[in-house]
Amino acid sequence: MNTFHFTINLNKYGELKQQEDAEKKVFWNFTIFFFISAIILYGVVLYLNHNLNTKFETRRTFLYDIRAEIQKYQTSGEYLSTRDLERLATTVRDRVFWSRKLVALSISISDKIAVTHFSYKNNILSLYGITEVNEEENEFDLIDDFIKTLKDNEDINEDFPEIKFVRSTRDREKETDILRFQIDAMGDNANDRRRSSSGGIR
Repeated sequence: MNTFHFTINLNKYGELKQQEDAEKKVFWNFTIFFFISAIILYGVVLYLNHNLNTKFETRRTFLYDIRAEIQKYQTSGEYLSTRDLERLATTVRDRVFWSRKLVALSISISDKIAVTHFSYKNNILSLYGITEVNEEENEFDLIDDFIKTLKDNEDINEDFPEIKFVRSTRDREKETDILRFQIDAMGDNANDRRRSSSGGIR
């Protein structure tokens, strides 16, 4: 006679219960983590939005202040327009430091040449001078030496890079033969820039 044996696991229900509890615990932990993360993310979004709004308001206030300042200068007469700034830039670009030029010119003149007067117009500095006609010395050599001295002087050639002889005439004054001459010191684009200047300096 055969005998049958049955094995009954009395702990099966307990294991299923533990597995179910573990799964519930994982689920609740994930749910809590999700909500906490969502709250943190929402807080970050609120903070960034507030920060951007603050920056926007600050910049808008700054813009209003600038506009008010511009309006203030416009009504006060101290406002500089674009045309005013262009004129100022032209003045700074085209200005000539005459005090340095006059000192450099006085140094360059020899005792055998006299500059009677000079004028400045259309970016051209015209020098008018005289020298005594002497049989022992060529007066044109004196003029050439004078031009060379002017070209070698940095205070002069920085604004007048081209210096040339223009014309000369013979004259007689007080029983003395003299040579009257003109030398032009020209600035950049002197022939093209026909702008009005301060007039002659005599």
